[in-house]
Amino acid sequence: MVRTGAFGELLRGYRHAAELTIEDLSSASGVSVRAIGDMERGRSRGPQRRTVAALADALGLGPVERRALEDAARAGRPRAPASSAGGCEPPRGVGDFTGRAAELARLKHLAAEAAGDGPAVVATVSGGPGMGKTALIVHAAELFADRFPDGCLFIDLRGMDATPVAAGAALTRLLRAFGVAEARIPKDEEERAGFYRSALRDRRSLILLDNALDEAQVRPLLPGGGRSLVLITSRRSLAGLEGVHQVPLAGMPVEDSVAMLRRILGGERGGAGDLDSVAGLCGHLPLAMRIAGNRLLSRPGWTAGQLAGRLADEERRLDLLAAGDLHVAAAFALSYRHLSGRAAELFRRLALVPGPDFGVAIGAVLAGVTPDEAEDALEELVELGLLQAPYLARYRLHDLVRLFARARLTEEEPEDARRRVLRRMNSWLLDVTTVAGRWFEPEYGEPPAGFDGLVSLGTREEARAWLEGESANWLAALRSAAKEGEHARVVEVTGALHWFSDLVVHWDDWVELFELSSGAARALGDRHAEIVHLNYLAWALCACQGRFQDSVDRAMRAYELAVEEGDLREQGWALQYAGLALRRIPGSLEAAADHTREAIARFEAAEEWDGRRQAMSAYGDVLRFLGRPRDALAQHRALLEELRDPAYRGGPFLRRTTLALVLARLGADHAALGEWRAAADSLRESIPLLRTQGGPLWVGDRSHDLGVALRELGEAEAARKAFEEALACYAAIGDERAESVRAEIAALDGGSQAERPGVRASGPGPKVRQAGTANEGTDASR
Repeated sequence: MVRTGAFGELLRGYRHAAELTIEDLSSASGVSVRAIGDMERGRSRGPQRRTVAALADALGLGPVERRALEDAARAGRPRAPASSAGGCEPPRGVGDFTGRAAELARLKHLAAEAAGDGPAVVATVSGGPGMGKTALIVHAAELFADRFPDGCLFIDLRGMDATPVAAGAALTRLLRAFGVAEARIPKDEEERAGFYRSALRDRRSLILLDNALDEAQVRPLLPGGGRSLVLITSRRSLAGLEGVHQVPLAGMPVEDSVAMLRRILGGERGGAGDLDSVAGLCGHLPLAMRIAGNRLLSRPGWTAGQLAGRLADEERRLDLLAAGDLHVAAAFALSYRHLSGRAAELFRRLALVPGPDFGVAIGAVLAGVTPDEAEDALEELVELGLLQAPYLARYRLHDLVRLFARARLTEEEPEDARRRVLRRMNSWLLDVTTVAGRWFEPEYGEPPAGFDGLVSLGTREEARAWLEGESANWLAALRSAAKEGEHARVVEVTGALHWFSDLVVHWDDWVELFELSSGAARALGDRHAEIVHLNYLAWALCACQGRFQDSVDRAMRAYELAVEEGDLREQGWALQYAGLALRRIPGSLEAAADHTREAIARFEAAEEWDGRRQAMSAYGDVLRFLGRPRDALAQHRALLEELRDPAYRGGPFLRRTTLALVLARLGADHAALGEWRAAADSLRESIPLLRTQGGPLWVGDRSHDLGVALRELGEAEAARKAFEEALACYAAIGDERAESVRAEIAALDGGSQAERPGVRASGPGPKVRQAGTANEGTDASR
C-alpha cells in the first residue's frame, strides 16, 4: 500500500509495516537512533538523498514506496524560491507563440521521460540566427512547468558575445538560485560542478541554458542524475556532447509563418496573399517575421501589401527588417564575427553563387583553395548557423543570410576583386559543363586526359548528376556569358549539351538555352551554327514546352537558311523537326507527312543515314496517325530489319537508340491494330534499351503503353507493375501524367472500366543526330 503525507509519517508507517523498532532500523541502515526519532517526530523533515536511500534499503521498500519516501523528503527540504538569489528567472514568454508543433511534441516527450525513473534528460535546440530557439524553450518551460516542482532556471550563456559567460560563473549563479549560501559554494570550478550535480540530483528542475558557445562551455553544467530536464540552445549543433537529444530548427512552414503574422497583428491587416508575400520575403525566419509584424503594428496606416512592396527591394530589405532593438542583420553579424578568416572570406563570396544550392567544388573555386579546405570552411559556416546543409555535400544560404553576405562582400572586398572571383566561378562552371555534357556525345565520351575540374566525372552517371545538381548555377553562368558577349563560348557550351538534353526533356530551360545559342551564332556571323541551333530550338519548343507553331516557325527559318547555304543535311533536320511539330497541330497531319517525306529525301541526298532513319521512323508514326496502322507497321518493320542488318552503316550509340525507339513504335502500331500480344512483346523489348539510352520520360511513356497492352490481355498483375514503373518515372520528373497513371492503377485494382486510356501517341521524340567528325567545327558537337 502506498502512503502519502509528511516524511516522518511515511517513515513511521513503513517501519511499523516492516515490524521494526527504531533501534532495529538504525542497526540495519546505519542511521542513528536520534536522527530517526527526529525524522518521525517531524523535527527533520527533509533528510538528504543518501540517508533516504539507506532507510529505504533497510526497510526493503519497493520502487513505488521508495519513490513516495524520496518525494516526501524532497518536499520537506527548505528551499529559496527558484532563481530568487541567482537572477535565473526565465524571460517573459511570447504570448503569440505560433507553430513548432513537432518540436514542442518532442520536448513534451522528453519532459515526460525526465520525470520517470531514468537519468536526467538533456536536449540541444540548434539552428541559425533568428530561428526562434530561445522563444521555443521558454514556451516549452511555460507548458511543462508543473512537471518540475523545484522550479525553472534560465541562464543566457552569451555564446556569441566577445566574452561568453564562463562555466564557473554559470555554476555559481545556478547554485545561488538553488539557495546555496555563497560561503558554501566551492572555489574550485571542478568541485563547484560536482556540488551542482549533487544538488540537482535531489531536485526536479527545468534548466534552460540559452545561447551556448560550444560543448566545453556547457559540459560542466550538465546533470549527473536525478529527474531534471536541461534544454540548451546554440547556433552550433553541439554534436560533441555525449548522450543528448538533438532538436534542430529550420525555417517555419508557410502556413505557420502566415499564422504567426496574423497572431502578432491580432486582426485583419492584409489578405492571406499579402501576408504570404511578407512571410516569403522574410524567408520564413521567425525573427524577421516578428520584426515585420512589429513594424506593421507601429504603423497603423500601412497594409501588409505595402510592407511586402517595400521588402521586395533587396537593397533595403535588411535595413527594413529592424524594429527597436531587434535587427536581423545584427543577429547574423554575431555569428559572422566568430568565423575564421578563411570561412569569413568564403561566406562573403557565397553571395555570388546564383543558384539556390551548390556543392563543395564551387566553394573551393570561390575561395581559391582545395575541396578539402573548402569543405572545412563550409562546415564551419554550418556550425554557426550561417549555412544550411540540406543534403550530403550540398549547401544552401537562407535568402536573408545571402543578402547579409552580399552586403559584407560589397563593403569588405573591392569591386575588381569581386569581378575576378565571379569570372573565375563562371568560367569554371562552363568548363565543367562542357566536359560533362560531352560525356553523352559519341565522338567524345569521358573527359580528356589531364582534366582536373575539382569534381569527379569518371562516368556518365557522375556527369549527369553534376549537370543536374548544378543546373541553376551553370545556366546562370551561361546567361552571364551571353550578356557579356562571349558568343563563341555560348555556342560551344550549348552545343556540348544537346545530346544530354534528350535525357531530360522535361526541362523548360532548353528553350532559353537554344535561344541564347542561336542568337550567339547569329551574332558571330556563323551561319552554319545558327542553322544547327535554330533546329535545336525548334525541337525544344515542341518537346519541352508544347509550342508547336513556334517550333514549326523556327524549323522553317532554319530550312530557309540551310537552302541558302546549300546544306542538305540541315535541310533534312529542319524538315524533320517541322514534321514532328506539325503532327501535333490539328488538321496538319498531311503537312507533317509531306515534310517528313521531304526530310527523308534530303537525308538520302546528303548520305545522312542516321537522320534518314529518324525521319523514316517518324514517318511511320504519321501513317498511324492518319489511320494507316498497317502501313506504319510495314515502315517500322523495314527499319527494324535495317537496324539489325550486319552491314548497318552508322555508329553503335545511335543504332541502339533508334532500335529502342523503333521497337516502341512497333508496339504502338500493333496496339492500334488491336494486336495486344505483339504490342506487349515489342514494348518489353524496347524498355530495357530505353533505360540505358534515354531518360525517365521515354521509359515512363513506354511502360505506360506496356501496362495498357497487358491490361487488354487480362494480365492484371503484370499490368500493375508496368503502370507502377511509369508512375515512378513521371513522379521523378514532376510530370502531370503521374496523376492519370495513379487513376489507372486504382481502376485496375478496383476492376473499373470507367476510364481506360489506350497507348499514348508518340510525342515529338528525341533529336538524336549523327555526330560529325573531329574536323567539322561546330558540327562535331552534334
